[in-house]
Amino acid sequence: MSKRDYYEVLGLTKGASKEEIKKAYRKLSKQYHPDINKEANAVDKFKEISEAYEVLSDDQKKAQYDQFGHTSPNQGFGGGADGFGFDDIFSSFFGGGSRRRDPNAPRKGEDLQYSMTIDFEEAVFGKETEIEIPKEETCETCHGNGAKPGTTPDKCSHCQGTGQINVTQDTPFGRMVNRRACHHCSGSGKIIKDKCNTCHGQGTVSKRKKIKVSIPAGVDDGQQLRVTGQGEPGTNGGPSGDLYIVFRVRAHERFERDGDDIYFELRLTFPQASLGDEIEVPTVHGKVKLKIPAGTQSGTTFRLKGKGVKNVHGYGMGDQHVVVKIVTPTKLTEKQKQLLRDFAEISGDIPEEQGSSLFDKIKRTIKGD
Repeated sequence: MSKRDYYEVLGLTKGASKEEIKKAYRKLSKQYHPDINKEANAVDKFKEISEAYEVLSDDQKKAQYDQFGHTSPNQGFGGGADGFGFDDIFSSFFGGGSRRRDPNAPRKGEDLQYSMTIDFEEAVFGKETEIEIPKEETCETCHGNGAKPGTTPDKCSHCQGTGQINVTQDTPFGRMVNRRACHHCSGSGKIIKDKCNTCHGQGTVSKRKKIKVSIPAGVDDGQQLRVTGQGEPGTNGGPSGDLYIVFRVRAHERFERDGDDIYFELRLTFPQASLGDEIEVPTVHGKVKLKIPAGTQSGTTFRLKGKGVKNVHGYGMGDQHVVVKIVTPTKLTEKQKQLLRDFAEISGDIPEEQGSSLFDKIKRTIKGD
């Protein structure tokens, strides 16, 4: 199945700005986060969105993707990540081609994925930690060949160790030879008569392995970290696969993150906003003094430069934005109410008394009250 275009995944068009990419990712990752969305395809959607963002948020990866798409630039004419070239067509008709796979050739192991949930502060500052994952490890008893110590696998007598057999068929076009995987050795080219007692001929054993992980400062929800060589072991001496750690960041009770910036809602009383004040504002880096000018309105935003999150790619520091919200008291004493009435009268803003009916208001208007 072919991969969807990364811009299409994020609901964008090619040439979208970095800010548009970031905004689209944050919206979709929250919508399809497996902890929130319980739909059957939410996990796959979340992985697809994270993969698209990982490429498009990186300038180098984005430039390569914009030029070549999902196709590797080294594949040449007729090749592709999801297609096939002339050799594949030739092979489908005649059972062969110039790119026959050697079953005994070294092959890289499968990649693994691990989901790690971290706190808000851990994502901001990073940390060294250790995880334990289930994975296949090369059997130490037989060193991966699957045979009992002191013995070795025999060459398959049916395919002569090639892992493939030729099947001849007579067709209207003549005699055709098709090459298929040998069913006697399952394409390995080897027969194990005396199997290893530890791995039972598999060459690998299941273990839980502890791995040290360095979480980079500034990592965001949905981003992933590749740990090279910590995937499944390779076959025939091939390299191990990689481990991909997908981060899920817990929400903070007071701070909200948008990329490298942090937002904080500052609740002020009416006197503080009217007369001005100097208060301490919490940030992830510690408390900072902030001067509130007299007459500050609800919704006013103050910027604390450099008090946000370190960019995970090393592009500087974000800021903290302090958004003012003026709190209206819900319980007032009679003295407080009277002081507010006096204030309103002096200001020329006399409020309507609660409980006044529309008819009472019309009467006062006619009388000129």
